[in-house]
Amino acid sequence: MTTNKLAIIGGSGLYDVEEFKERELIEINTPWGKPSDKILKTNYKNKEVYFLPRHGKGHYISPSNINFRANVDALKQLGVTDIVSVSAVGSLKEDLPPGKFVIVDQFIDRTFARIKTFFEDEIVAHVSMAHPTSNGLMNACEDAIKKSNIDYQRNGTYVVMEGPQFSTLSESNLYRSWSADVIGMTNMPEAKLAREAEIRYASVSMVTDFDCWHPDHKNVDVQQVIKVLLGNAKKAKVMIKNLIDNFEYHIDPNDPTNNCLDVAIITSPEKRTQKTIEKLKTVAGRVLRR
Repeated sequence: MTTNKLAIIGGSGLYDVEEFKERELIEINTPWGKPSDKILKTNYKNKEVYFLPRHGKGHYISPSNINFRANVDALKQLGVTDIVSVSAVGSLKEDLPPGKFVIVDQFIDRTFARIKTFFEDEIVAHVSMAHPTSNGLMNACEDAIKKSNIDYQRNGTYVVMEGPQFSTLSESNLYRSWSADVIGMTNMPEAKLAREAEIRYASVSMVTDFDCWHPDHKNVDVQQVIKVLLGNAKKAKVMIKNLIDNFEYHIDPNDPTNNCLDVAIITSPEKRTQKTIEKLKTVAGRVLRR
């Protein structure tokens, strides 16, 4: 029987969860290099939980330079089955003001300077991304947010831009014309890599500002954003504790993520070298060992 293990990937403003008193920092190497930082392992209410700051503690890794593959591989090595991303975003809609949380269910990937797959050499795989977040895990996030008394929206489209610069006004208005809800820089290729690694994924986006389309936010100011970030991070830590309590009750045994590689790998077995199989043993060993 699979043991479900939850990991939180913290974005801007969320670099630690100080309430986790039982702490072990784990340093892991992967075939893709080192993850963003040491991974915090904790035991909270008799549940093993992991936390990884996406930008590193002190926020020294730019969105384009995050080693997404190492982050996902390292968590998979630790037996993680479920990842909840907690990310800071700008709002593209009037009814999503700063401080509101959005449980994202769709993405528009506008990044262009990132490697987006584990399957880059010899072995080709095509996983479905029609529904990039796991419904059961989204339900767990919603339950945790409700218990935390946080204002939120269930479902929303997240435009992932390359960054690190914020949008031009024309870009912001373009994304609004697409009926997108929020904009950020980090959930892609993270969500795609989690799917390739057969890790269930959900994204909770914390609104820090209206993007520059809004007349009151014509120039998005980092100091202004940080002020909201701190308040959002405080709320997120309460949500995370509630999420740990409930996430296992919402696990869907039929989630398509669980075995998506069964129908994704197209490369003939004779073309797969042992070197590549070894490189992919963590994320795809379940299917490549057959």
